[in-house]
Amino acid sequence: MTTTLTTVRPARTVAGPRDGFAGTGALLRLALRRDRIFASVWVLVFVVLAASSAGASASLFTTMESRLRAAAAVNDTPATLALYGRVFDPTSLGAVSMFKLGAMGAALVALVSIFMVVRHTRAEEESGRLELIGATVVGRYAALSAALLMAIGTTLVLAVLTAISLVGAGLPASGALAFGLSWAGAGIAFAAVGAVTAQVTESARTANGLGAAVLAAAYLLRAAGDATGVDTSTWLSWLSPIGWAQQVRPFAGDRWWVLSYLLAFAVLVAWAAYALVARRDHGAGLLAQRPGRTAASPRLSTPLALAVRLHRGSLLGWLVGVALAGLVLGSIASQVGEFVDTPQARDMIMKLGGERGLTDAFLSAEMGILAIVVSAYGISTAMRLRSEETAGRAEPLLATRVGRLRWAWSHLAVALVGTALLLATVGLFAGFAHGAAVSDFGQVGRVLVAALAQLPAVWVLTGITMAVFGLAPGLIMAGWGALVLFLVLGQLGSVLNLPEWMLDLSPFTHSPKLPGGSVSAASLIMLVVIAAVLMGIGLSAFRRRDVG
Repeated sequence: MTTTLTTVRPARTVAGPRDGFAGTGALLRLALRRDRIFASVWVLVFVVLAASSAGASASLFTTMESRLRAAAAVNDTPATLALYGRVFDPTSLGAVSMFKLGAMGAALVALVSIFMVVRHTRAEEESGRLELIGATVVGRYAALSAALLMAIGTTLVLAVLTAISLVGAGLPASGALAFGLSWAGAGIAFAAVGAVTAQVTESARTANGLGAAVLAAAYLLRAAGDATGVDTSTWLSWLSPIGWAQQVRPFAGDRWWVLSYLLAFAVLVAWAAYALVARRDHGAGLLAQRPGRTAASPRLSTPLALAVRLHRGSLLGWLVGVALAGLVLGSIASQVGEFVDTPQARDMIMKLGGERGLTDAFLSAEMGILAIVVSAYGISTAMRLRSEETAGRAEPLLATRVGRLRWAWSHLAVALVGTALLLATVGLFAGFAHGAAVSDFGQVGRVLVAALAQLPAVWVLTGITMAVFGLAPGLIMAGWGALVLFLVLGQLGSVLNLPEWMLDLSPFTHSPKLPGGSVSAASLIMLVVIAAVLMGIGLSAFRRRDVG
């Protein structure tokens, strides 16, 4: 009897074991399908925003004299320079029309890019879906490559459509394209930043927070450089990618070569992200989590104690950040009047907020901006409910004697108290710095009240997020959408000549302009009631829907 042995050859695979980019195209198509609505909406919003700003400004600055007057009002006001940046060519209609959307628009595009990259990398890994996909013929770098390509492609589409819309509004084609590419450059640069933060931590929420912190630091560097500059921005602005986007100077010379800085930054940071992907375990981050105790502390015996434990690190970081911001703003508030040399500049800063005195106007405007920033903490804290639910940690907890409402309310309570604590910190540190500068520590109480007066509007954002969590948890990102919408209404609503009813949609429109303004108890009560109703709707809906 003869036995014949045959060699069974393994089936040919699509990609070899070293092909780390295998499956990138498939994951990119999946990302496009998942984000087709989200990406289309935010691109459309930015394009309409740019076109509307250009169209509205064209009717306002019809003469050279009006443009020169408006540019002088901006360039002579440090507060305005810090918020929006400089008008580099006072004679250019495009430069005067789009100065508010230069740095701030680039920062918003960058923020969306960070969220998009983290969503398709760390969030997928944290949920376990990427592990299932990785078990197929998908390379180690495929998910990161698909996420970066998605963000890059979306921002380039935004750049082209924005340029077309600005040309349609009557602005020069060269400057319009430079403006669109300055936005795209900032988006691509911070997409790479999001790619790195997604490798550093094991949590998508923390990765988004780290990316946003880097973006905030870049914006503050640019703000400090522009506010202290004379004819041009100082060297501080050149340390910031947001400053680079602004230094492209659309409609004011179109400095195309500055875009190479953004591209070089993106390539270097993306290379670091790929290096980190190759050196870490799947599901792990560069900063490994410490193992917990074998037995939980008795102090963690309640849902509220557990929620405080989960959020304490994030809250501590926020407290440090807002304290530093308060110190900086409070210290320069008393110097605002020294930099204002024209009646137009004084009129501009008075319109930013407050009713009595340039210093009160500056402090009022900054309290409004910082309140929007603090709203981000309330939104992210309320969104932790959804991340706990999708990660499967909520269901075992709810299987015990802990009820749904008690568990949800614990995180919501941290969001409410945390935002109040952050605003109080802003008020105390800004008031102390301002009081020390003017030798009048009675200013501490005035500035503290001004900060806390923004709290009801901040709670409305938390309430919106909670309502979405209960009614449509899959759309939880709508909380961030509401924040961007209210930011646009508050900062650009008057420029775009939006109707009064539309401006009233923002809760911050109804916040008192303190210090120096009047307080409407009815408006504050209305905001608190709206926030409470939204939270009640969210809790009630969560009680009735399925978990998971």
